[in-house]
Amino acid sequence: MAVPNYKSDAEALDHLREDYHKLTKEIGKVIVGQEDVIKEVIISIFGNGHCLLVGVPGLAKTLLVNTISEALGLSFNRIQFTPDLMPSDIVGSEILDENRQFRFVKGPLFSNIILADEINRTPPKTQAALLEAMQERAVTAAGQRYPLPSPFFVLATQNPIEQEGTYPLPEAQLDRFMFNIWVDYPTYEEELSVVKNTTGGGVAKVDSVIDAEQILFFQNLIRKMPVADNVIEYAVKLVGKTRPGRDMAPDMVNNFLSWGAGPRASQYLIIGAKCHAALNGKYSPDIEDVQAVALPILRHRVVRNYKAEAEGYTVERIVKELF
Repeated sequence: MAVPNYKSDAEALDHLREDYHKLTKEIGKVIVGQEDVIKEVIISIFGNGHCLLVGVPGLAKTLLVNTISEALGLSFNRIQFTPDLMPSDIVGSEILDENRQFRFVKGPLFSNIILADEINRTPPKTQAALLEAMQERAVTAAGQRYPLPSPFFVLATQNPIEQEGTYPLPEAQLDRFMFNIWVDYPTYEEELSVVKNTTGGGVAKVDSVIDAEQILFFQNLIRKMPVADNVIEYAVKLVGKTRPGRDMAPDMVNNFLSWGAGPRASQYLIIGAKCHAALNGKYSPDIEDVQAVALPILRHRVVRNYKAEAEGYTVERIVKELF
């Protein structure tokens, strides 16, 4: 599909909102419920970010990513992260071909959407290879740099239950994820629909709504959206309030947090607010849009202390009280 010749950015944003509704309709053919999760994943794609999905097994995280990739017309690869996974297993490696020449064979990382399943089960060396790909949108093998397909989006999953034999993600890598999305159990009605739809004979077909070229166009369009100074100031102050020991930090933060969020959180708050505004028919984000994306952006960037854990203060409660 070619990008239409829009008369103005406002017309293009209207078209983006229409495409978003078509997307959710197509994804809804397969995925029951999880509206907030779907919206946050789509926001991160149009914001050119990455996602970390946290949820217990069996909540259709893999199916969700696969369905979204089909609706977006993007290539998709799933990588099962295990303790014996090496960087060359995901990046690729050089082989000696029949002409006695070294040739680079691309690994599964060369795709538009990557599902990094159980990312915390692989050693730091392999995590670091993924980190380079997420940040640089390229990989290095045998001293040669290879750009990854565009758009490039990593969606990693973690199981919050079993922590034996895992390698917790370092803060530097957690900070590369735009969103930390909590996937919860479905409601009773949603689970009824899931069971009815998946135990019969029919299989829903998901149609492609937009393609890679249009996604890149919308990513640039969202970057160009104007933002009022007071909205930027609110986002920066909100992040500043999470840093214990600083002037902006309230007593609650000083009492219950060990570390706060860095400047990347402020950048993602504005980009996420722009996307949220665009998908809701606005041409410029306001403070409510910042608040709408603040929790998944800040959830993995603030660190509670022992006092917060002892008194039952969750990260969600702390962030919401900062509003």
